[in-house]
Amino acid sequence: MKDISRLLASVSRPARYLGREINSIHRDPKHAEVHLALAFPDLYEVGMSHLGLRILYALANSLPGIYAERVFAPAADLEQLLKEQQIPLFSLESRTPLNCFDLVGFTLQYELSYTAILFMLDRGGIPLHSSNRGNDDPFVLGGGPLAYNPEPLTPFFDFFVIGDGEEVLPEILQTYRSWKKKGLRMRESFLREVALIPGIYVPSLYRDHYEDGKFAAIEPLAKEASLPVHKRAVTDLEQSVFPECFVVPYMEVVHDRAVLELFRGCSQGCRFCQAGYVYRPVRERSAEKLREQAGRIIANTGFTELSLASLSSSDYSAIGELITSLKEDFANKHVSLSLPSLRADAYAVQQAGRLQQGRATGVTIAPEAGTQRLRDVINKKVTEEDVLEAAAVALQEGHNHVKLYFMLGLPTETMEDLAGLVELVGKISLLGRKRGKGHKKGSPLINVSVSTFIPKAHTPFQWESLLEQKEIMHRQDYLLRELRKLKGVAFARHNASMSLLEAILARGDRRLAAVIEQAYNLGSRLDAWNENYSFSRWEEALATAGMTAQLYTSRPLYYSDPLPWDHISTGITKEFLIKEHRRALELSITPDCRAACAGCGIGCKVGITPQSASQKAGYRFP
Repeated sequence: MKDISRLLASVSRPARYLGREINSIHRDPKHAEVHLALAFPDLYEVGMSHLGLRILYALANSLPGIYAERVFAPAADLEQLLKEQQIPLFSLESRTPLNCFDLVGFTLQYELSYTAILFMLDRGGIPLHSSNRGNDDPFVLGGGPLAYNPEPLTPFFDFFVIGDGEEVLPEILQTYRSWKKKGLRMRESFLREVALIPGIYVPSLYRDHYEDGKFAAIEPLAKEASLPVHKRAVTDLEQSVFPECFVVPYMEVVHDRAVLELFRGCSQGCRFCQAGYVYRPVRERSAEKLREQAGRIIANTGFTELSLASLSSSDYSAIGELITSLKEDFANKHVSLSLPSLRADAYAVQQAGRLQQGRATGVTIAPEAGTQRLRDVINKKVTEEDVLEAAAVALQEGHNHVKLYFMLGLPTETMEDLAGLVELVGKISLLGRKRGKGHKKGSPLINVSVSTFIPKAHTPFQWESLLEQKEIMHRQDYLLRELRKLKGVAFARHNASMSLLEAILARGDRRLAAVIEQAYNLGSRLDAWNENYSFSRWEEALATAGMTAQLYTSRPLYYSDPLPWDHISTGITKEFLIKEHRRALELSITPDCRAACAGCGIGCKVGITPQSASQKAGYRFP
């Protein structure tokens, strides 16, 4: 391989590709029984902020005979040089070409990374289609939240991991090592072996069916192909692997701090939130364990900030005890602590305030909807009084700004709900003008961020449709116009066509693979970055495939409709999701799982409703 160091001297941010960071792991790949590439389909600064990648890197490299390296999508300048000099995409640690690994595992974190996956395979010298790969090509696997509907990506992957990666990865690696020692080198024989591991989905062992242009079914083609494929979950988070020697980047990354995972899962049951459903049940680490991990992480990395992370960190059962002990441990070590995800109530903000330690910081509150009616629809169990009290506490405790998260286009939303959003922001803005003295002069005190609701697989709202793009933009313009009238308020909205594309891919079936490939051929790469994004490419790709966006986004689905992800089981019954969808339309609240079991089917408590045959039931909307 050509001199990579000389190549990197010609790019704008070579620190993205050095691979010699503190705590990175370097071995001779020739001595590895299994050589694994952990691939993140985005730039280094994004991928290095992802906790899942850090966990798998630490886990794989702790196993005998395994060597795992990292690889990220190259920026445009390096892409051009690789193409001009005919150099394949390479790993950071040993600069091994991607096509020389045994296994290449992609993190599937967000839909707009799909063309980046094809880009990395192509530049890495790996055939895009699994059916075109030979016996010397790596096996390509994917895992992460988007693996719960892998169908749009199936032609490009050999298999998918459904569930917690650290629970399954050791079994995959051992299966590969045993298969490799047999010397058969027939790809199909390995795929049939790995398909026997619970939680593994091998798409080539299944066939999709359509009727009248709509998805109809997934059919297994081999005895090794289970139906459904059940997710794997770490049952004891206390004993599971967690990295204490994080790789420390030489450049600033998106989340440039150490991370402590308090618990996994969420008990709130917000009906739009895919993570809240697919990561059930809630599993915690003890405060004692977390305190030990925190001390070792800071000692091994030198980070000056430690984030106490989870889907809703303030819901951790021992949050007060943990904060007290960590403040004691780091009192004289110049280490700041943060709670990045808070419920919209005063208690959560007070806990965040305990970590502030005199720093002028902001606090994020997520009411999600502007009226109580709509918050009841989505099962967001906070009142306007809770939100106002949380904002008041934040401003009283010296936070220099408040960030408010809302969603637009939620099921049953009306313009009255958007007017309620504006009214709620106005009340918080008034609180800020009365009490917020610490914010930087000239900077907005209230930052309002509004994303667009996207129906996601395995949630109660998976049967809903997306607002039409013109209506999204109309409602965004209304919010922009009305929020401009408020003092000290800034408004940020999500690109409407990006939301449309995310919804298409989130609810897609195998037919969308041709669209993704065509968009890639037309030049799509890092679609999540505005400077690279072009919806016109995707429109052309859809037209070339003879498909429309409306096929996946505009048509509300019946409960009886087969869904492209029905063969993937999160453990939550379809019967429960139907019940939750109906409760949403009835404005009924489902209690927090920790307070009362709702019978979702996940099996975390005695008395859970057993798995039913509801997938065959012909329920329709009320």
